[in-house]
Amino acid sequence: MKRTSVELFAGGGGLVQASEEAGFRHLLLNEFARRACETLEENHFTGHPEDVGVDVLAKAVENLPEPDPAMSPEELRKGVPLVRGDVRQLDMSFLRERGVDLLTGGPPCQPFSLGGVAKGDEDERNMFPQMFRAVREMRPKAILCENVRGLLRPSFKPYFQYIQRELTLPFVERGDGIDWREHDRLLTEMVTAGDTDPSERYDVMEFEVNAANYGVPQIRNRVILLAFRADLRVDKERVRRALRQTHSVEALIRSFQDGSYWERHPRVAKHVRDRVAARAGEQLTLGDDEAAGKAPWVTLRDAVCDLPAIDMHKLDKITEQGFRDHVGWPGARIYDGHTPNELDRPAKTVKAGVHGVPGGESVMLLDERARAEDGRWEYVHRYMTVREAARVMTFRDDWRLAGPRGERMRQLGNAVPVELGKTFASVVSDALDEAEKRA
Repeated sequence: MKRTSVELFAGGGGLVQASEEAGFRHLLLNEFARRACETLEENHFTGHPEDVGVDVLAKAVENLPEPDPAMSPEELRKGVPLVRGDVRQLDMSFLRERGVDLLTGGPPCQPFSLGGVAKGDEDERNMFPQMFRAVREMRPKAILCENVRGLLRPSFKPYFQYIQRELTLPFVERGDGIDWREHDRLLTEMVTAGDTDPSERYDVMEFEVNAANYGVPQIRNRVILLAFRADLRVDKERVRRALRQTHSVEALIRSFQDGSYWERHPRVAKHVRDRVAARAGEQLTLGDDEAAGKAPWVTLRDAVCDLPAIDMHKLDKITEQGFRDHVGWPGARIYDGHTPNELDRPAKTVKAGVHGVPGGESVMLLDERARAEDGRWEYVHRYMTVREAARVMTFRDDWRLAGPRGERMRQLGNAVPVELGKTFASVVSDALDEAEKRA
């Protein structure tokens, strides 16, 4: 039988795909943003309005067919309820008896994001309290929560520690009008005492990760919280060992030097290889031990090399060039202080955009060169297509994104890379298997 999952703040579906591929069966999804909901519905989830009755949701979950190995992901999604709207209006207690193995979600990151405008700990958009409420209502065996690295800044450190203590003791609710610092003092005392019912306590682990270190073709620094219900007695050290990084920049540089990288890309021109080799030589400061046992970072070229070439003369034509979402976009510029993506490195962080500019710049340098006005050779650049950005986020090619270009880029920028999420969700599944065998 497949393990079960519930996802809040599902967005454009990064963690949705990740948990599916790790073997979980979705029971319920929630998302607020209209375009993201359209994306999830286009991928066969069944939309329900915010005011849907609990009885309707319970019946929908009850009527989900038993998973069969022959069923496609699309077939497994049909009938799975997606509640469109404010999570604060969603009652999830009906799922407690059904049993939920994994609760996942990335509570909206605007209060803490370095890429957005940091608002601080008590911003009304802080949705962590809704994750804690969901835990109280469903009592999941495990929780996977992804968020921005802004939570790790010194100015937010006390509040981030409070979040972890709330996740440790989610049943110790913060009363109305109680300052978070006062609540944190109570939680700290109770955690120190260690005498809470294990079925109402969670063992919380923090992971500061760069997605590139887990095979994602993108530099993306995030913080992930994993929590397991304490009565399951999950082997936390085994979990940490399973989540050690698998890829490294040192191994990538070695692959440039020993030629194995270029064996994968034999058509790359010599002037490009020379440029990459020169830069790699400057970067190589660590010894072989940093590369030993690890795979090379996955580069932007690795991710997009099999996509059809974009015709630079048709960037103003809104037409797919041989692949869904693979559409050129005119007007790319390189601004002072903004370096473009290079093909032979992981891409820069795909961003959701700020100040009303969804998608950020997402400019990439190509292999082609052109003469500048002063006679020098310059590498040609253009905007990444939505499909290229989706590849960088390791979204599957058959996953449909809804909305205009800017909204699709926004969904990608807010998502969890599928491969990163799959790595963590798979370790959760294995850890639960191992714990239940010992029980």
